[in-house]
Amino acid sequence: MANALPRRIKLAFIVQALIASLVLALGILGIELGVRQALVQERLRDEVEATWASLARDPGAAMPRNSRMRTYFVPAGGDASRLPDGLGSLPPGAHVPLWGGRAVIVDRRPQGTVALEFDASLSDRAILWTGGLSLLLALAVTLLSAWLTYRTSKRMVGPVSWLANVVAHWDARAPNAAALSPGNLPLDSGTEVRRLAFALRGLAGRVGEALERERKFTRDASHELRTPLTVIRVAADIMAGDPDAPPRTQRAVSRIQRAGHDMQSVIDAFMILARDAEIDAESERFDLHEVVDPEVEVLRPLLAGKPVELAVLDQGGGPIDAPRRVLSLMVGNLLSNAVRFTERGRIEVVLAPDRIEVRDTGIGMSAEAVEKAFDPFYREDRERGDGMGIGLSVVRRLGERMGWPVELHSQPGEGTVAVIRFRR
Repeated sequence: MANALPRRIKLAFIVQALIASLVLALGILGIELGVRQALVQERLRDEVEATWASLARDPGAAMPRNSRMRTYFVPAGGDASRLPDGLGSLPPGAHVPLWGGRAVIVDRRPQGTVALEFDASLSDRAILWTGGLSLLLALAVTLLSAWLTYRTSKRMVGPVSWLANVVAHWDARAPNAAALSPGNLPLDSGTEVRRLAFALRGLAGRVGEALERERKFTRDASHELRTPLTVIRVAADIMAGDPDAPPRTQRAVSRIQRAGHDMQSVIDAFMILARDAEIDAESERFDLHEVVDPEVEVLRPLLAGKPVELAVLDQGGGPIDAPRRVLSLMVGNLLSNAVRFTERGRIEVVLAPDRIEVRDTGIGMSAEAVEKAFDPFYREDRERGDGMGIGLSVVRRLGERMGWPVELHSQPGEGTVAVIRFRR
């Protein structure tokens, strides 16, 4: 792409040179034909006048004939139709073909008729050579001018192409502003290129600073939230283990545990996204069960008291090379949503070679809700106070980072199917 501008300029000059050459060739050809017509007609008229002058001096003079020209005379009252090659049937005047062939003139006067045939091939060759040399010279001058102009234009756009190439190879997460420092610019960079490079260098610096601030904020905020969240989760676990707690308290504690689990997943996801450049380096080979089974067991207690069956179905899901923690967070978030919105029925986690599916028989979602489900903080069922509405948004962001499309299919009252498709 960086060389697209020079290629377009080269193509434009080639097209212009071809058009100019074609117009020039047609122009020279037209001039040649016009000059030939004029010269041959003038030669024929001169020969006719010379013949009449000779006849005026000597009516019995012999008509001139040679390899290139033949002259015929029919006195007044004679039969002009007897002239050879059908000359007698031609109307008076010059008859010159466009190129090659015989040039003929017929001139009728009271004294008789003079007909003259002229072989213009020698004149044609002379005009052809003259026109050809003129055309070659004109084409050479045109092409040389086009080439010199193209070279000049290429030097002018060279710095722009260099600038485009440098920017095209920037890492969007860490643009190299130093590459556009004045010392690195091409020597023939004009004022406009230098101003553009200065503006891009400033923009790259500001983008880099903004990205670094975002990473630091996410990382610091996540670290600061870990301690109070740990305290909340430990306290909730202790309260959940109290057999004397009334049912109302148990329900509240269950919601605290669920919210704590979701919050922990979100914090972990933010930590991963804050250092997204290192995610690929953390890839390892593991079996899908090693990630899915622990997430299922963590969330199984949250179904206590609900007539819901939670199962893992293996349909050929084998090992995968990926960051283990990323997949764990994605599956955990999808399972957490299924647990939250399923009051009865069944939740299944399907492991296939190219995907993981989380199916539930929960309340389902409308088509409009499915379209908005991945928007941050969106919740269709706002009567359910638990949940922050950012789980699916985080899942999609992680999926986009890993190249794993996340799909959602749902019908109100029938349930939802969430799919993570792997990049194999």
